[in-house]
Amino acid sequence: MINIVDATPDEKLRVLSTLSIPARLELAVDIMQRQVQTAQGGGRLVDVTKSNNNTPSGGIDMERLRKLQQEAILRRGGGAFGIGGVPPGLGGPGQGNDDGENEVEELKKRLDDANLTPEAQKVATRELARLQKMNPAQAEYQVCRNYLENLAEIPWTRMTEDRLDAATLARARKQLDDDHYGLEKIKKRLLEYLAVLKLKQAVNSDLDAQIKRIEDRAEVAKKAEDGQQKKAEGKGKAENQLGQSEEEMKLLNRKKMVDKSPILLLVGPPGTGKTSLAKSVATSLGRKFHRISLGGVRDEAEIRGHRRTYVAAMPGLIISGLKKVGVANPVFLLDEIDKLGMANFHGDPSAAMLEVLDPEQNSAFVDHYVNIPIDLSKVLFIATANSLDTIPPPLLDRLETISLPGYTTLEKRHIASRHLLPKQIATNGLQPDAVKLGDGVLDKIIAGYTREAGVRNLERELGSVCRAKAVEFAEAKDDGALERYHAEVLLADLEKVLGVEKFDEEIAEQSARPGVVTGLVAYSSGGQGSILFIEVADMPGNGRVQLTGKLGDVLKESVEVALTWVKAHAFELGLAPDPAEDIMKSRAIHVHCPAGAIPKDGPSAGLAHTIALVSLFSGKSVPPHIAMTGEVSLRGKVTPVGGIKEKLIGALRAGVKTVLLPVGNRKDVKDLPEEVQGGLRIEFVGHIWEAMRHVWPDSHWPGERHWHEFESRL
Repeated sequence: MINIVDATPDEKLRVLSTLSIPARLELAVDIMQRQVQTAQGGGRLVDVTKSNNNTPSGGIDMERLRKLQQEAILRRGGGAFGIGGVPPGLGGPGQGNDDGENEVEELKKRLDDANLTPEAQKVATRELARLQKMNPAQAEYQVCRNYLENLAEIPWTRMTEDRLDAATLARARKQLDDDHYGLEKIKKRLLEYLAVLKLKQAVNSDLDAQIKRIEDRAEVAKKAEDGQQKKAEGKGKAENQLGQSEEEMKLLNRKKMVDKSPILLLVGPPGTGKTSLAKSVATSLGRKFHRISLGGVRDEAEIRGHRRTYVAAMPGLIISGLKKVGVANPVFLLDEIDKLGMANFHGDPSAAMLEVLDPEQNSAFVDHYVNIPIDLSKVLFIATANSLDTIPPPLLDRLETISLPGYTTLEKRHIASRHLLPKQIATNGLQPDAVKLGDGVLDKIIAGYTREAGVRNLERELGSVCRAKAVEFAEAKDDGALERYHAEVLLADLEKVLGVEKFDEEIAEQSARPGVVTGLVAYSSGGQGSILFIEVADMPGNGRVQLTGKLGDVLKESVEVALTWVKAHAFELGLAPDPAEDIMKSRAIHVHCPAGAIPKDGPSAGLAHTIALVSLFSGKSVPPHIAMTGEVSLRGKVTPVGGIKEKLIGALRAGVKTVLLPVGNRKDVKDLPEEVQGGLRIEFVGHIWEAMRHVWPDSHWPGERHWHEFESRL
């Protein structure tokens, strides 16, 4: 019985500790009688409150009943009713309490200051009315309060004023140049955006001035109407003027130019400055910056938010970012958008980004939590990615892609001397003139200790050099012999500071032999390229072809295409006395690509394989300073390939002098740094015969004069 009545733990223990049965029953009866009195008091209290009479019937002592009721609530811990153990209707904070009213008034004031849109204002008014009727002890009260607070924190109309004066473009260009070396494409695009924004603002300012003049004229007409005598003709004339003014203002408002920020995608290998570039853009525009990391996001609700019906629901990353910056036109960095999770049972996050990144739709983006259209068209979205392969096509179609290729050695040297080295010197507590690295030392660090498209590892190596010099400086200072300290870092010091070189320099072969050709390769990690030797040897056999060097299927097929073309044109090449003779009937060949532990694939070595086979069968050596790349077809056409900048940078670093490229890649050479264009002789070829003419200019091929005719027949 004690378990089912409202008894305190002390009372229950006292009953259990009483060994005498009569005494235990007496204690239980007392507790139960008190419970009955409390229940009766509560029932009478309900009857009294429902009565319209001021004095309750039956002579009930209201004060005593209220005390009994409050004692029962306090014994229960106060959780059954309101805060502080006071039941609703007896002064609870939800009904008439000053604190509750002040909280609602404060929320109302914050919502008024937020300049909500008409639709948001309608929702906020409805939710405020609900909140006023609720008891703070209800779970829904806190949910409703949190929702209204989120509405008040969203920057519906608050903007950062763009600094678009006469020096805007010059200031932005200087800011971008100071922060980043090179990257001309992205700088040009951002300056274009600023110029357009400035022109639109000028047009809108003129329209606003015209609207203001019309409003002033309408105000004068309205005052004149008020002062008119009650003459029908005078009143009608004033009304016509007001109507015309309204139509003119509507027309001018429609002419206003709407600003839609571009949605940019910076694609490039790690360490090329994509994230820091976005910060620099925000600085040059004078806008607030917010970074959203999308790597590993696998739940659609993280983008669109959770619905309010869920416990601990909250807005998504986009709306949370707007709340944090407090303005409606910030710069948002969507970092690692290519690492965004694919569709799963939690939804498709990449599909949720479609509305965010569509300039035609994001003016009315709806977050599941807020459930009100929010304008994202003023936000400048800059996304970053290392690869386009994992970005869904519908999402990629909405982005303006700008590629950031890897840096050349010259670009890395400039970046190291102007940005990285001063930063590391300051980080390690040294004076600006305490460490000096010449161009030769920087080039050695870049080539021998780092091999990357970006500059992250280069910055680490420079940090190691600065720390070593910091130790030398501290020891010399402690010994009182600062004259022994030398700020200059020599080539001989690098091995002592950084250890043995991590990478060997790739140098083109100095001697030539038949069957060996220098090809070009671009690494799949992006931003890097190098030379690749292709070796072909023959031996007695029955036409078998052996391929080694961990070659992929596409690369193997390109060898087969090259061999087929050579066999089909053996007579024109002077390799067979009879067009019907098979040059492979009594021999076997072995094609090998060194560095056998590294997987290799792709069609771009087709030209190099063809020239290597011709070299082997004809006994003519390929000059070692010539490298080539390009895909070949069965008709002998040389078709364009990718990774041209990376391949040419690798060729220049390896000491190659002449490079053969497909004619279709002529457009890719125009954007190359001057260092590469000046250091290489680039020849464009459209057919294998044309390539052979560049490789062996003094040689004569029996069928060379007819290759144009063969092409035309096909």
